[in-house]
Amino acid sequence: MNYYSAKEIVAQVNEVAKGKANTSVSKTFVLALLAGGYIAMGGLLAVVIGGGLPGLSASNPGIQKLLFGAVFPLGLILCAIAGADLFTGNTAYFIPGLLSGNTQAKTILKNWGIVYAGNFVGSLIVAFLFAYYTGLFADDPWHSSAVAIGEYKTSAPFLKALVKGIACNWMVALAMWLAYAAKDLSGKILGIWFPIMAFVAMGFEHSVANMFFIPTAIFYGADVSWTSFLIDNLLPVTIGNIIGGAMFVGAAYWFIYEKK
Repeated sequence: MNYYSAKEIVAQVNEVAKGKANTSVSKTFVLALLAGGYIAMGGLLAVVIGGGLPGLSASNPGIQKLLFGAVFPLGLILCAIAGADLFTGNTAYFIPGLLSGNTQAKTILKNWGIVYAGNFVGSLIVAFLFAYYTGLFADDPWHSSAVAIGEYKTSAPFLKALVKGIACNWMVALAMWLAYAAKDLSGKILGIWFPIMAFVAMGFEHSVANMFFIPTAIFYGADVSWTSFLIDNLLPVTIGNIIGGAMFVGAAYWFIYEKK
C-alpha cells in the first residue's frame, strides 16, 4: 500500500512524540514560533480570500465559508511538511505513550507549555507585522471582516467555545493522523486539506488560529479587550482543543490498537 494502516499510524505517532520529547527547549521554541506563524499565514490568506467576498457571504454563505476554509489549510501543510511544532497536534501525539506508561506527564506538560508559548509569539508576530502594520486589512471589506471575526469569537458563552474547541481539534489531530498515513507529498497535503477545510467551514475554534484572528481584530479597533480574548475565547478553546486531541484521537486510537 502507498499509505500506512491505522495501527501503523499510532506507531508512527509514538516515534514523533519521542522525537519531540528529546528536542531541546530552544529548538522546540523556534519550531513552535514557526508553527504559530504558519497557522497565522493560513488565517491571513483566509481573510484576504473569504473576507473579501461580502456579496457572496450575503447571497450564498455556504460557498463563502467553503472558500474561507479552502485556503486556511496552508498553515498546517507548512507545519507538517516544512517542519514545525504545533500545540494542537501535540495534544494527541503524546497520549498513546502516556497511556502505555512510556511517557511521563511532566514531559508532556513541559512540551505543551513551550510549544503553546512559541505558537502565541509566532501568531502575534504575523498579526502585528503582516496583517496590521502593512495595512492589509485597512480598507473594507477586509477591515469589517477582520473586526467581525474577533468580535464574534469572543461573544460565545464559555461552554459553547469549549465544545467548538473539542470539535476543531478532533479534526486537526485527525488531519495529522492522515498526514502520517501518507507516504508521499501529495497524499500528505490531501490528507490535511479535507479535515482542516471542514473544521474552518463549520466554524469550530482553534486556539492557535485564534491567537492570530483575535489580536488582528484588536489591532484594527474591534470592540474586544485583551482580557476578553484570553478569558472568553482562548481559555475555553484551549481546554476544548486538549480534550479533542487527547481523548477523541490520542486515547481512542491507543485503546483500539495498543491497549493490552
